Amino acid sequence: EACKLSGYKIKIFKHNDMGDLEQKIEKTKGKKLLITEGIFSMDGDWSRLDKISQLAEKHGIITILDDAHGDFVLGKDGKGTANFFNVEKKIDLYISSLSKGLGSFGGYVCGKKSLVDLCINTSKTFIYTSALPASINQYSLKRFNSNREKYRKKLWEKINLFHKRLEEIQLQTTSTSQIIPIIIGKEKNAMEFSKFLRDNGIFAQAIRYPTVKKDQARIRISITGWLSNEEIEHSIQILEKAKRKFKLK
Repeated sequence: EACKLSGYKIKIFKHNDMGDLEQKIEKTKGKKLLITEGIFSMDGDWSRLDKISQLAEKHGIITILDDAHGDFVLGKDGKGTANFFNVEKKIDLYISSLSKGLGSFGGYVCGKKSLVDLCINTSKTFIYTSALPASINQYSLKRFNSNREKYRKKLWEKINLFHKRLEEIQLQTTSTSQIIPIIIGKEKNAMEFSKFLRDNGIFAQAIRYPTVKKDQARIRISITGWLSNEEIEHSIQILEKAKRKFKLK
């Protein structure tokens, strides 16, 4: 929405396609901003941030990273996707959420002082929004300063287990993270699939057009570190039943 409201030309490069990205960069004149996610919210795969940051540096482009799903999940102590790829200093503006990996509420922007000052002084959504309650900020800071690596390792144990079991029941996914989409196809089928899961004790909502492309409707599963192995096994058993019922490959 911000890109559209800016009035500037928007060019979308093919998903994780560095050749297409560089071609679009070279064909676009004037100042440029390069915006990407760390972990893609609908597919659960990772941005090729090492390659993207190289291209941005090569062409002198300001890089903005939305790491809402990578923050507190990837990198040392959960410092995010840029930390994982060792390109933190190449990211000009870092945007993230406190409601995903941290389990709180709100979000934040950080980066070069000149850019942050620009956001503070010109962003209407910031200027005309009330500050978060002190209790929320205090909770977020407490969570931020807790033993994040311990919880991150626990989360990845659950993620890896879930992926392993999905592979064993031959249920395909493109994900390499805690966000695991099960592609259903038709919107109606995705809604029925979601209802079947809900009727069997699993809450996983259907994601439909226009959030994703037509006929690419899906169920999006989000793994947390607090899931027990028994809960994961129950989920897999229900997914296997759903796979047979809806004849998924």
